[in-house]
Amino acid sequence: MMIEMTMRALADPTRLRIMRLLSAMELAVGELAQVLGQSQPRVSRHVAILCDAGLAERHREGSWVFLRSCAGSERGTAIGEAVARLLAIAEREDTEFATMCADDRRQLANIRGAREHSAAEYFAVHAEEWDELRKLHSADQIVEDRLLEALGEQHLGQMLDIGTGSGRMAELFAPMADRVIALDKSLDMLRVARAKLQNLPADSVELVQGDFLTLPFQAHRFDTVLLHQVLHFAQDPAAALAEAARVTRPEGRIAIVDFAAHQREDLRDKHAHVRLGFSDKAIKELLREAGYQPEKPIALDEGELTVKIWLGTRLGLPVATDTRKVAS
Repeated sequence: MMIEMTMRALADPTRLRIMRLLSAMELAVGELAQVLGQSQPRVSRHVAILCDAGLAERHREGSWVFLRSCAGSERGTAIGEAVARLLAIAEREDTEFATMCADDRRQLANIRGAREHSAAEYFAVHAEEWDELRKLHSADQIVEDRLLEALGEQHLGQMLDIGTGSGRMAELFAPMADRVIALDKSLDMLRVARAKLQNLPADSVELVQGDFLTLPFQAHRFDTVLLHQVLHFAQDPAAALAEAARVTRPEGRIAIVDFAAHQREDLRDKHAHVRLGFSDKAIKELLREAGYQPEKPIALDEGELTVKIWLGTRLGLPVATDTRKVAS
């Protein structure tokens, strides 16, 4: 029985400490071992017990395995939620347990510092090329403000940030959404995003590795889908939007932020852009083909390259009815 597995899983102080740590942030198994001062194989055994009991879950990013609490997620159970509340109460009322948890959280500062250092190194390598591209279009703050205006009129609900990159969009919209799933194919960018997002509540943002052509989510899961400066990397934009539509709920919204059509051929070589922007007509047709009702686009033309915000509302009839395995 699940309740028996849960009680066995909680019958060890280390596993209680792990659960409290995961309530603060998602951690790699190696990072957990560092905080707990135990060997990685030993911590892995504790992790396996918690996962078998449905209290935590693993997900792999390259050679790293990350662990997150199931409490607060769609995969959480009533028992898991109750355990999370019980441990929070225990930390407030049990002095010895509270001291142990406080010591563990102090160790998290080292983990956060290491992540931020790694992100800073990555940005240092690529800063010049990114700064060069930013000079060509409207300031990021202007784009963000207009995007917030465009999406802020309605409840964002469950939000998918496709191609999250540094995690800036997930950070921006997390306070407005029930939960943000930030997806990126690049392990390097996920590490950067994890450093940026690690101080947000653990249940507000979830990082997932995946490709925009094969999103690892069930159909009709999200209320809001965002592609911010992503679509120009797509060999087949129609396929990318059809996949986005598959995971968008009826009446859900999509926002595409990208460049208007331009002639800067150098961006293909310097920044791996596959598409030199898009016309309003092209995006309108793509949205309709995918099953969205296009809305009036927004133009931001304070630079050589015009940034456009294209919006759409998912129609009631789904493009596809197949389902895929939920990301783990």
